Amino acid sequence: MSTADAATSGSLEFGLETFGDRSKESSGEYVSYPQVIRDVVEEGVLADRVGVDFFGIGEHHRDDFAVSAPDVVLTAIAAQTERIKLGTAVTVLSSDDPIRVHQRFATLDAVSNGRAEIIMGRGSFTESFPLFGLALQDYEVLFEEKLNLFAEVVKEQPVTWEGTIRPPLNGVQVYPTTESGSIRTWVGVGGSPESVVRAARYGFPLMLAIIGGEPARFAPYVDLYHRALTQLEQPLQPIGVHSPGYVADTDEQAAEELWPHYEVMYSRIGRERGWGPTSRAQFDSEIAHGSLYVGSPETVARKIAATVTGLGVQRFDMKYSTGPMSHDKLMHAIELYGTQVMPRVRELGAEASAVSA
Repeated sequence: MSTADAATSGSLEFGLETFGDRSKESSGEYVSYPQVIRDVVEEGVLADRVGVDFFGIGEHHRDDFAVSAPDVVLTAIAAQTERIKLGTAVTVLSSDDPIRVHQRFATLDAVSNGRAEIIMGRGSFTESFPLFGLALQDYEVLFEEKLNLFAEVVKEQPVTWEGTIRPPLNGVQVYPTTESGSIRTWVGVGGSPESVVRAARYGFPLMLAIIGGEPARFAPYVDLYHRALTQLEQPLQPIGVHSPGYVADTDEQAAEELWPHYEVMYSRIGRERGWGPTSRAQFDSEIAHGSLYVGSPETVARKIAATVTGLGVQRFDMKYSTGPMSHDKLMHAIELYGTQVMPRVRELGAEASAVSA
């Protein structure tokens, strides 16, 4: 099935993701961490109400983000929703315990009646390593071995496993199990061919984190993933895209509202990583030609449609919060995404199918 056909049939999934960015009051004061967490719960409930398919929450351990335990926040959302899938964006597996990850999300799966998902990844920050007593020089081996162990645990069968990061397991059953027999688990990839092949080796769906540059440059990774699945004799799996964005009533309003918050966040990250300062010209270029989905519902829908068609993916997740933007603006963006952007992408898919027929 082509992506245009998927969009027309409704099998194309739409997600929203947040890292729980700490927002600011109109006075310029930061909102408290507890209030940000309560706001994220309200945002997830609204996403369900307007028809969004998936709501994901990232895990961070630093002062500009409020959420360090996404599964707990997702459980609060699960108690107030009935349909939306709930998961992470991402679970930093390198600094977590694969068995506890499965137990927590199997519990979320029970509370939500089978709606839990996990997106595994290395994470874009490293604060969790010293926080949990882990050495950064073990970065690669921790992720590789923990993903290998989780791939066994998620089968929900007795686990026999041996590695270098912990004592071996011999026929251990992990509880609780889920009613479906497994939790849908994606592997988040930021552009490493080795990571793409790893996801295929375990038979996990692939989530491409495209946070800058033209989305089309990820087409070789889509092809590599499909070829790897075939060669490894794994069943066909969906591919998703995660990218930042923001929806407002007009293109100008969206850009003007997002820019000061985008600048705060990316300038800080730039200072930490030795990058140059973020400029308005770079911001505008990413909107026009890159992977920043900012604008009116029509503009954002057309850009999403071009990406999903060009890459041939089955899900698009937009990170709708960037920097200290206020909760009320984020709520309006969520409403526009669900009520206008998603239906318009499906319309564009139907138009593309009619032309190609």
